[in-house]
Amino acid sequence: MKKEKFHIEYIFDKVSRRSLWNHLTTPPGLSAWFADDVIINGNMYVFKWNKAEQEAEVLSMKPEMSIRYRWTDEEDENAYFEFQIHSHELTGSTSLQITDFAEQDEKRDSIDLWDTQVEELKRTLGI
Repeated sequence: MKKEKFHIEYIFDKVSRRSLWNHLTTPPGLSAWFADDVIINGNMYVFKWNKAEQEAEVLSMKPEMSIRYRWTDEEDENAYFEFQIHSHELTGSTSLQITDFAEQDEKRDSIDLWDTQVEELKRTLGI
């Protein structure tokens, strides 16, 4: 079954781009909210949860703006997950847009998982 792309946006008040970026791209940042442990080897990130691990390749990166990962075991060659940071000058807030792919019947579960993970991210950022 073909996966479909979806976007979710989360608003962060009073967070610096650099701090948010570090939580999306560095082992200490990612292991604070996304995985139990993260190891970077060149362009490859190894994410560990309990005894499970999954490897992702960085497809593209624009520092402090966006990073796109692709799971190495992903069967759908078009699928990836991406974090984009946007600043809203009128409100002074920062938003995190997440792009991901899921099968139609798993989309709601994927969004719920991101909601839970981003709540943890907000806690680690102190907001």
